Amino acid sequence: MSGTLYGLGVGPGDPELITLKALRLLQSVDLVAYPALEHGDSLARAIVAEHLPAGVEEYAIRVPMKVERFPAQEVYDTAAERLGAALDAGQSVAVLCEGDPFFYGSFMYLFGRLAERHRIEVVPGVSSLTACAARLGSPLAARNDTLVVLPAPLDDAALSARLDGVDAAAIIKVGRHFPRVRALIDRLGLTDRARYVERATMQTERILPLDAVEVDGAPYFSTILIHRRGEAWS
Repeated sequence: MSGTLYGLGVGPGDPELITLKALRLLQSVDLVAYPALEHGDSLARAIVAEHLPAGVEEYAIRVPMKVERFPAQEVYDTAAERLGAALDAGQSVAVLCEGDPFFYGSFMYLFGRLAERHRIEVVPGVSSLTACAARLGSPLAARNDTLVVLPAPLDDAALSARLDGVDAAAIIKVGRHFPRVRALIDRLGLTDRARYVERATMQTERILPLDAVEVDGAPYFSTILIHRRGEAWS
């Protein structure tokens, strides 16, 4: 009998923000898989490290983070074969995903490869977007507001077009794009309505005014929230 694959959202960084369901499943499976740096650690594993049962089998999916190679199709092909074999052998498998599995989560690449042949259950998690709003004390949107989520790697023309007239926006994956994005926000006259947070809920979290962030000081896990009214409740 084929096993079940669980895509577990483990939240944005605080180990206490894993859901009860994800925790229960994590502690019941035969194999735990997670994305990891090609030559380094796994943030997803670090989030749940204190919850991992002793002796559980682990599998690190080593993903190169160079832009031109991501998503690394051959890496996910190999991982799907490994996990598929475990499922065919009747094992239950949990794949960890930072934040929520279906909100820009790498788990979707495994889902796309395995869903036709195997039973998969996706367990939603606290997303980085809602974590940033909570840590900033700034609601994302209210009433009939339109909220747009924008990846910072979009070019200036695309970002400007999508920010034009929108009520609220979240710019994610800021990282090395920060100087360009900050300059664009300033040109659009939105700086005083923009808020910056990096590594929300982690021990290394920082919350700063947008103009106080070092030009080269934004990590990949940083987000800028904008609301045209300043506050959603206004």
